[in-house]
Amino acid sequence: MLLLIFVLQSINSQAQTMITPPYLQKGDTVAIVATARKNVDDNLKPTIDLLHSWGLEAVIGNTIGLDLNQLAGTDEQRAADFQKQMDNPNIKAIWCARGGYGTVRMIDLLDFTKFKQHPKWIVGFSDVTVLHNHLNTMGYKSIHGTMPVSVERTAPESISSLRTALFGDPLKYQIDSFPLNRYGKATGELVGGNLSILYSLMGSKSAIDCTDKILFIEDLDEYLYHIDRMMMNLKRNGCLESIKGIIVGGMTKMKDNDIPWGKNANQIVEDVTKTYNIPILYNFPAGHVHDNRALIMGNTVSIEVNEKGGAVIFNK
Repeated sequence: MLLLIFVLQSINSQAQTMITPPYLQKGDTVAIVATARKNVDDNLKPTIDLLHSWGLEAVIGNTIGLDLNQLAGTDEQRAADFQKQMDNPNIKAIWCARGGYGTVRMIDLLDFTKFKQHPKWIVGFSDVTVLHNHLNTMGYKSIHGTMPVSVERTAPESISSLRTALFGDPLKYQIDSFPLNRYGKATGELVGGNLSILYSLMGSKSAIDCTDKILFIEDLDEYLYHIDRMMMNLKRNGCLESIKGIIVGGMTKMKDNDIPWGKNANQIVEDVTKTYNIPILYNFPAGHVHDNRALIMGNTVSIEVNEKGGAVIFNK
């Protein structure tokens, strides 16, 4: 009986170990694809030049330039392009060109068999949260970071942090204090992404397990009462009950009704989480903001929030 318990504990421990794709090295190739909104503009030269400056090669996917209303081609075309890059062992990272909407329409068309044989970094944010969460349920790390269409206009710190994450250099952040910060320390696996996407994935096979995790959230262009509704959804699904801490990124360009909701987005998060004794770090530079720092989703992080601000350290 004791042996059986030990074996079950060992299996469970192994199941919780996240797999790290190989970090990039000079000479590696990165594929740029569109999983959601179309990218028909000739705007990728700065990104290709950036990759070359890092000693990397670039491959442009077949979805770049496809035009189907808002989307970069049909669901099948977007899935086929992504599948092609996943199945090619010479491609070491897939960088999603932009967000928008549409990744959820193709996620169930993908076969991750060869990806599991040759894991690689999937990079992006916003709508790419669908992929981050789906990969997390499979046990693989990925990178929440700026995307090719933003390379020219994003902050230098955003670019340098992405390189740091891709090449496996030590990644840590020190963030200024914020009035709503809740002090404390916590260590756990980093999960999350765009709040609207997290909300939309609840109940699906791509929904994350929040137990003992550090939850990162950010959002753009939402009504304030929508933020409250989505936070209440996380609460009622048990996600907030089981997490160790929260990192709140950019809550950008929020909207309100003629009758005001009465709280801004950060205050809504504070209100919904006020009963939980966990550290919360607000105003973290990630999401739909100029300074969009890279985050390794699925990686164990240690956070400390005090009167001086907050520290986020990615553990090896």
